[in-house]
Amino acid sequence: MKKLGKIIVRIPATSANLGPGVNSIGIALKLYYTVIVEEPTSEWRVNHALGENIPHDENNLIVKTILKVNHNIKPHQLTVMSDIPVMHGLGSSTTAIVAGIKIANALGKMNLSLDEQINIGSRMEKHSNNIASAILGDLTISTFDGNLATTVKTTIPKNIKALISIKNSDVYEQLSHNDDKISYRDAVNASSFSNVFVAAIMSNEWSKATSMMELDHFYKYISSDDGNSLNLIREIAHRVGVHSTYLSGFGSTVVTLGTESELNQIRDALSDQDFQGSLRIIDVARDGAQVRGE
Repeated sequence: MKKLGKIIVRIPATSANLGPGVNSIGIALKLYYTVIVEEPTSEWRVNHALGENIPHDENNLIVKTILKVNHNIKPHQLTVMSDIPVMHGLGSSTTAIVAGIKIANALGKMNLSLDEQINIGSRMEKHSNNIASAILGDLTISTFDGNLATTVKTTIPKNIKALISIKNSDVYEQLSHNDDKISYRDAVNASSFSNVFVAAIMSNEWSKATSMMELDHFYKYISSDDGNSLNLIREIAHRVGVHSTYLSGFGSTVVTLGTESELNQIRDALSDQDFQGSLRIIDVARDGAQVRGE
């Protein structure tokens, strides 16, 4: 019998909730979470430098996902390397879940389809946008009814990149929102804005799509210390003629989509404003999670 080689899984970062597309629209970015599956061991061991709050044993989210997908998988040593900041609305937990699904699929020779993988991940996350983008790449539109996810992958223009503006604070210190308070009018408007955004993307009408992205009525129901940063970046982006700035996953990262020239102008202006955090221009990841060595 041929011995299974070393498995390497690479998953892109994700940015979710583009404009009014809450829990539905996501995009993959070229920041990566990589897991190397090494030799079998008597107990699970996860080597990483992601911080003391991330477990190194069977309590790690990767391992918990592996065993949830296939409880017969034997312990291995895993090594994790990541460019994705933890707890900043860029899908750091999603990448761990997707890694677990991919590893279980490979080690267990399960032959799970991409749709099956998205469904498993969506059930774990309770929504599908990050999972779909991480697995498929590029821009995805999805819905999840609590059991089944339905997903469509599409492409944003090839010259569009993302400026990610990350403040020096964690997502869970930023976010507060009430799921029970939203007016009927705001819900209808948000739905129509999202519909037009998707239709414009599918028709390759980028300027029309971006005109919908900041009409995000859901965000008025969110209490976030990040509001000042979002408003500042939008104001500067508008001066450049860019209207595609949004709060990624309700986290402490603000994302602006545009051409490299536009984003450089915005980044330079933010630097002049002494923005307290990091500013990076990132390419869109056109491909989703990749597995080598299966």
